[in-house]
Amino acid sequence: MARPHSTRYTVAALLLLGIAVVILTSLGQWQLRRADERRAILAAIEAGRKQAPLVLAPSTPPGDMKPWRVAQASGSWLPQFSVLLDNRNHEGRPGYWLATPLLLDDASHTAVLVLRGWLPRVIQGQGQPVLPATLPDGQAIKGELSERVPRMFELWSLGGQDTSSLPATLPVAGGAVPQVQNLPLDAYAKATGLTLLPTVVSQFGTGADDGLVHDWPEPSVDFQKNTFYAVQWFSFALFAAIAWLVVLGGAIKRMRQRASNDPAA
Repeated sequence: MARPHSTRYTVAALLLLGIAVVILTSLGQWQLRRADERRAILAAIEAGRKQAPLVLAPSTPPGDMKPWRVAQASGSWLPQFSVLLDNRNHEGRPGYWLATPLLLDDASHTAVLVLRGWLPRVIQGQGQPVLPATLPDGQAIKGELSERVPRMFELWSLGGQDTSSLPATLPVAGGAVPQVQNLPLDAYAKATGLTLLPTVVSQFGTGADDGLVHDWPEPSVDFQKNTFYAVQWFSFALFAAIAWLVVLGGAIKRMRQRASNDPAA
């Protein structure tokens, strides 16, 4: 005589398959949201780069400083306020981004923060990296705008002391160039005493060898990949749902068979 099918195992299988359907569907929906986010980023990049180049000045309306828009500015460099952004790799090489403010108006101390380029990390024990000279004052620079300095995840912020914080006042005594992980504009403005425009310029190369690399990273906008992953997760959810129905159908069939074989029926 065949061993009676365990109701407990059937209920457990239905429960696990139901949970799998919910989780797999949620993963598919998450991938669709990621695809929408990347579409929005791509649209913002294309819209910004289609606009006419913007000339930055203290009176430039903040609404005109759209991310990804090309801009130009001229003024006086303030190298004493330069900051190195650590852990910015380029083609697998560790290094820094060099950030220096460009003074647009001396009377109001209005400036714009410029990411001048990438330079390699110095070998440990060899001191500070040698910073390239700035361009002559009054020479226009060109670059692409962003809302802020791209951030890096500070691993040590989860616990322990942050050893890479911005000094309270710039420049630092002794002329050392601060090395930080992230550079919020409000904290930088407070440390320097400058009135900063609410934007950052990632400078283009000038054609001259200034010792810096001007190859700036861009966000991933491959939304097709997220859509493909979403289809995969939804397919897995469909298979799990079919399996749930098969298990449920088998359980109902066995219940009917037992009921028909029951002499008391």
